[in-house]
Amino acid sequence: MSTFPTVRLRRTRQNEKLRSLVRETHLAIDQLIYPLFIAEDISEPHEVSSMPGIMQWPLEYLGREAERIANLGIPAVLLFGIPTEKDEVGSQAYDSKGIIQQAIRRLKAETPDLLVITDVCLCEYTSHGHCGVIHNGYVQNDESLDLLASMALSHVEAGADLVAPSDMMDGRVGAIRRTLDEHGFSSAPIMAYSAKFASGFYGPFREAAGSTPQFGDRRAYQMDPANAREALREVDLDIAEGADIVMVKPAMAYMDVIRQVRDRCNLPIAAYNVSGEFAMIKAAAQNGWIDERRVTMEVLTGIRRAGADMIITYFAPDVAGWLKE
Repeated sequence: MSTFPTVRLRRTRQNEKLRSLVRETHLAIDQLIYPLFIAEDISEPHEVSSMPGIMQWPLEYLGREAERIANLGIPAVLLFGIPTEKDEVGSQAYDSKGIIQQAIRRLKAETPDLLVITDVCLCEYTSHGHCGVIHNGYVQNDESLDLLASMALSHVEAGADLVAPSDMMDGRVGAIRRTLDEHGFSSAPIMAYSAKFASGFYGPFREAAGSTPQFGDRRAYQMDPANAREALREVDLDIAEGADIVMVKPAMAYMDVIRQVRDRCNLPIAAYNVSGEFAMIKAAAQNGWIDERRVTMEVLTGIRRAGADMIITYFAPDVAGWLKE
């Protein structure tokens, strides 16, 4: 094998056009999904204090925001609802007149070409803030499945293009798949939060979605951050139960997991660039410590390089604008 001075790897790094020709990993607008928070009890958009530029949206403003996102070329949004009323079993989550069901109908009427993905989890709708039914201080797995399936069904009936269960109850993908099929929605895809870790990076999201647990934490059902082999088991089970897309969440600290999932399966893979990851970059940039655009593009490219086909990110509008330049 020839070596220096015959081999000079810097030859293809001399200018941007040459670097672009040999670039191995590409980030594109059509790989981005933008999360939206829709709140029932507000009349004006409300900025999330820990997530600069990210809003809670009232229904009345949702159409304008969706049109902006669609005009940027972003193909999909992921919806999270913030209801006025919460109870022990999250009944607003599967109410046909619930905040998310209303939002879906409005989006499909006003921006029909925008893909609407809905988060399927009870935590935003329960008075205790956990992702399932509580008995004796413990989240009941099997009793929660019917409620989650009803929630997914109500979203698809309202017009959702995909449903994305994020609760991490065992068997929930299978329960949702059966319910959708039984009601004539066998074509509705499921994007499963397959490897969702019990992460410290979710803090700002809980402010945005009003979903902080009222006691304890979610470590009994979300994954231990130390476990990668278990993540592969979760992915395998979700695929066996009927998932069409699998997800790793968070993304930045779990790129090794994204890579292992990519090497293991041929399904499309989503990665969620979560709220804490967004907030850290924003805070460092606001303090002048980093170049926000450069670091954001580097991080998202790294997530793609690890093997993700699509990225859920709060940076989506900014990145879409940068990529259009």
